[in-house]
Amino acid sequence: MSDAISHAILPGIVIMFLIIGKLDSPLLLVGAVIAGIATVIISELLMNTNRLKKDAAIGLVFPFFFSIGVILISLYTRTVHLDIDMVILGELVFAPFNRLVVAGIDLGPYAFWSTGCIIMVNALLIKLFFKELTISIFDQHLAYLFGFGPTALYYILMIITSITTVVAFDIVGSFVVVALMITPPATASLITHRVQPLLMCSILIAVLSACGGYSIATFFDVSITGCIASSNGILFVIALLCAPQKGLIVKIVQRWRLKKQIAQELVCWYIHKHSHTSEQQHMSYQLGWPTQYTQQVIKHAINNGLLTENNKTLLLTSKGLHHLSQSSLNYQIS
Repeated sequence: MSDAISHAILPGIVIMFLIIGKLDSPLLLVGAVIAGIATVIISELLMNTNRLKKDAAIGLVFPFFFSIGVILISLYTRTVHLDIDMVILGELVFAPFNRLVVAGIDLGPYAFWSTGCIIMVNALLIKLFFKELTISIFDQHLAYLFGFGPTALYYILMIITSITTVVAFDIVGSFVVVALMITPPATASLITHRVQPLLMCSILIAVLSACGGYSIATFFDVSITGCIASSNGILFVIALLCAPQKGLIVKIVQRWRLKKQIAQELVCWYIHKHSHTSEQQHMSYQLGWPTQYTQQVIKHAINNGLLTENNKTLLLTSKGLHHLSQSSLNYQIS
């Protein structure tokens, strides 16, 4: 939904600009919020028809809104500083030159104050309604029982998302808005399942990707927007590979260990059921394994104390018998 809102606010900004005629008018924010809420409402209406799934409904709405915004920009704003490149890539390089001046006093970059205010609004919302938001997001029925009003909370969250999007949109464009809204929490979800650590981890990942992307862009003199988005992707791939529980490397190691354990249990089970013979060639034939692989499994089982070899005869040790009795594989095969 955040991806949809980040695109769908464009026609709200353009239409309000065509009405007001000023790029610095706060009413542009109102137009963006209206467009964002309209995206949510129309998507919900399409989902409530039970004809479309959520992803399909969102996928229909936001390209429609975004295309309207692009068409309006192409037709009516060619002579003003509002073009498609700015919408997509933003103007992060020039953000420090847009100053906030109050009573003749330069208070610093306007982007610093606008994003700082929206950070405070988001933090205050989470602080005041953390329990209500958490329950409403994960279990709406329970939220109704507690009287939290999950529908109202949902639309409040969407309004804040719209405001956050348009404030960031003005500085960095839709490209980085989408990257920083979706990738950091997606990366954090690979690392932890708890809500509070996930929020903090998302913020840390977003800061690292923004700083890292900017540093890479200035060093190689390339697109800042592209580097920030790429840094998000790099951190996601690192988490996907190296996450302690969900990482692909951990999964591969776990699968390899499980395969090794099951193979040793199969050998122990075979010897337990066929104590009259333990010829490796016959065992390989019965288990459907190559002879070399069977020898490796037997060697690992001996090293782990599950088997012992006496006069070229393989026997189960007490540890092997105990391990076999505790194994679910023994019961399943039996």
